Amino acid sequence: MSREKVALKVNNIGHSITHKNSYTVVLAEIGGPRFIPLVVGAFEAQAIAVALENMKPTRPLTHDLVKNIFDVCEIQLQQVIMTSQSEGVFYSSLICKHNDKIVTLDSRTSDALALALRFGCPIFTYEDLLQEVGINSTEAMKKEVDTIEGKPEKSKTSPAKASREEVEKKLQKALDDEDYELAAKLRDELSSLE
Repeated sequence: MSREKVALKVNNIGHSITHKNSYTVVLAEIGGPRFIPLVVGAFEAQAIAVALENMKPTRPLTHDLVKNIFDVCEIQLQQVIMTSQSEGVFYSSLICKHNDKIVTLDSRTSDALALALRFGCPIFTYEDLLQEVGINSTEAMKKEVDTIEGKPEKSKTSPAKASREEVEKKLQKALDDEDYELAAKLRDELSSLE
């Protein structure tokens, strides 16, 4: 039986509300209202954020090393598929091509996402899995609006505004120090200044 694939994209990363010292990666359906929140650890979030923001660390991170090995060995990562979920743990596959042979490798979803972003390859899940675990953003937004009177306030946790030049200097220092969590926050601050 063939399962229908649905294209996803890494929409954003933020601190997890439900899991202390964890992050939530939001995988959004391309061209649709559904998304999958995926809880990952700090190191996994860092690996995804570095690739998502096109940051260039001074030394290669583990996923950069894997990409370099794939490149040298002429292995192409063609797609990543989030295949299943059991008790809150998601499973994924790397679909690779080597010497005209297609090879499927089992992978943690966080690693698969970090690699997909580095290779620029598509990310998929299956329709049945998205129906099972996905959240419809339109319905979620309606629920939130129904429970709040008036417009929701803007987040008060955003970093203080600074001049663009100061933030760029701080961002470069964070990258040089390999503090990618801080670098991601500073990148967000730079975006808000634009």
